[in-house]
Amino acid sequence: MEFHEVIIVGGGPAGSTCAWKLKHLGVDCAVIDKAEFPRTKLCAGWITPEVIQDLEIDIPKYPHSILRLPALYARFYGLPIKISAPQYSIRRYEFDHWLLLRADVPVIRHETKQIERTDDQFIIDEKYSCRYLVGAGGTFCPVYRTFFSSSNPRAKNNLIVCRELEFPVPITDEKCYLWFFENKLPGYSWYVPKANGYLNIGVGGLEEKLKQNGDSINNHWDFLLGKLRTQSLIFGKDFNPKGHSYYLREPVNIVHNRNAFIIGDAAGLATRDMGEGIGPAVKSGILAAESISSGKPFRIDSISAFSLHHPVFLPILKLLMRY
Repeated sequence: MEFHEVIIVGGGPAGSTCAWKLKHLGVDCAVIDKAEFPRTKLCAGWITPEVIQDLEIDIPKYPHSILRLPALYARFYGLPIKISAPQYSIRRYEFDHWLLLRADVPVIRHETKQIERTDDQFIIDEKYSCRYLVGAGGTFCPVYRTFFSSSNPRAKNNLIVCRELEFPVPITDEKCYLWFFENKLPGYSWYVPKANGYLNIGVGGLEEKLKQNGDSINNHWDFLLGKLRTQSLIFGKDFNPKGHSYYLREPVNIVHNRNAFIIGDAAGLATRDMGEGIGPAVKSGILAAESISSGKPFRIDSISAFSLHHPVFLPILKLLMRY
């Protein structure tokens, strides 16, 4: 049986960041993931300056495509708001693979199905064992399902469903556009240009509210396509989106259970305003690694539940979220 001091289940930004930090702290660890990297990952793919700082990325030396977005151009119930907060767009296909390679730890391709806990170890499918276990496998993480689902249940009214597509196309406009609560959508849609001629478009909304309205996320995808065509931001008819789901940030009761940890989307840390998961994933991965190395409690209080702090946008959004 293969043993590591720490095994991280999931090789996305949360898991690879945790592994990278553990390696720097001198802790033996390995990453297990069912996918072979690089792999396609549905995500609008924008990251904040905080992510750049937390990951210690030297942008000129980043070997893949990255585009600086000087501002976000949002419409809030039709009201235009320019959010002058520089962001960056990346392709997750490139970004996630680079982070995992940079961690420089063993990566095991394996689909985790069963996890058992003995007195002092975790055993995964009778093949791998560890003293510390980190769940970084996203919404359907087996570590969350095994050790945290009963003590830390997720609220259905915080489940976001998405439809999106990323594809190569001549970019006619390099601005990033966001549309909040348009066409009675309980969420927002986006147009995110990438470097080297890639574009991500998508729509995400609260599933429970869509159901209450007798609505479907597919209707809003069709609405988005119509708008983008009208504004000459896309051309053609062959747009077949893919879907995924995740949970917005809510009060998280337990993220640490006897040497088992959950981070990133496995803990449901996507921000309340933008549904942005990369920043919280990175921060939680660092905090978990520091906790394992030092023996100090793992806490996520310092991870913000919001991505942006616009003086008009955020107060209105917080008010609406009460209803």
